Amino acid sequence: MPPEFEGDANSYLDFALGDVLPDAAELAEAADVFLERGAFDVTQARRYLEACRDAGLALRLHGDQFTEQGAIPLAIVLGARSVDHLEATGETGVRTLAASDVVGVLLPASALFLGRPMPPGRALVDAGAAVALATDFNPGSAFCESLPLVCSLAATQLKLSPSEALGACTVNAAHVLGRADRVGRIAPGYRADLVLIDAPDWRYLAYHLAGHIVAQVVVAGELP
Repeated sequence: MPPEFEGDANSYLDFALGDVLPDAAELAEAADVFLERGAFDVTQARRYLEACRDAGLALRLHGDQFTEQGAIPLAIVLGARSVDHLEATGETGVRTLAASDVVGVLLPASALFLGRPMPPGRALVDAGAAVALATDFNPGSAFCESLPLVCSLAATQLKLSPSEALGACTVNAAHVLGRADRVGRIAPGYRADLVLIDAPDWRYLAYHLAGHIVAQVVVAGELP
């Protein structure tokens, strides 16, 4: 929290929801909250997310990074698109998430950067959960913008297959962003947003650890 609200999360929420949200809702598509010990508790997170939902924003959560504090049940109750992290998610959380429509966004670069256990990617997929992959690029816990590296970590550390990793960072990620009807796959009627791989096989996306495999990026059918 900003220094002026240090130690007073409820006053900070009053400010965020009263002064910031009305203008932010005109610019943003979704709202996210970090539900974790030392961050926002479940009551505060619910208050924030319900206000954001009422303002027309889609909902996401960061949770279960270090401890289970109720992020998955709250995400399901509020109809959130996703819960990001899940490094601390146990067997009950895995089953609960798998029985819902909420996507688990796995961030293996963050776990690697912080020396934390990896999220239970294999268990989630085997249980029937929809998972996506992301870098979690930020200066505090995942200073990594390489999605190919994340795909490698997904294959080697989360035990996903190359095809599961590819789906997790394309069509499933598009679903989390509310764009699965136009991006995330190569099909008629979809935007031609493509990443061309300089490799003898598409599976090098996960196989070539930290390799420079991206040849070109096509945006809406146009080369830069």
